[in-house]
Amino acid sequence: MDLVEAAVRCGELEAARLHVRAAADAGIPALSPRSNFLWRGAQALAADDADYPQLFDALLEDPASTRWPFHLGRLELAYGERLRRARAMRQARPILSRARQRFSLLGAAPWCERADSMLAATGPTRRVGAEQATELTPQELQIARLAATGLSNREIGLQLFLSPRTVGAHLYRVFPKLGITSRAALRDALTARGH
Repeated sequence: MDLVEAAVRCGELEAARLHVRAAADAGIPALSPRSNFLWRGAQALAADDADYPQLFDALLEDPASTRWPFHLGRLELAYGERLRRARAMRQARPILSRARQRFSLLGAAPWCERADSMLAATGPTRRVGAEQATELTPQELQIARLAATGLSNREIGLQLFLSPRTVGAHLYRVFPKLGITSRAALRDALTARGH
């Protein structure tokens, strides 16, 4: 599953699928229930857009999956991330929340932070009223913080699984909300607002 996840995160879907097929050909899913669970998880990670929801749902609904809470949390996180990228925020939130809770119970702090980051990115994006017109959405805040560290749109996009153009669009909305006109002023503007 680790190799498949790494390949997927690098955009090498065909390599990920080759790993899944090689594991099946080697009989790894038949070695143990845990091996089968991890293989099925790898299969879900590498699945195309039409198939991944059914594969993830089958794993998450299987009561036996709770035997491996850390790996189950990883799969919930990966599923939630993929749903977020597909703009299925309402579906992603409860799955990401379960992953966050699972990691918290295990004391897996870095994984909790990753789940928190994804949850924040699925937060409400529509605000009403004049006061909220200058509030940053969770995703805008996340992008602004990364841009304030000096990362380029491309680097931010790679971290958040967004296109550089999407990152730029968010920053285009952030600048007037913060009352600034350049990236150089981001850090000070965020600090002034307590972000």
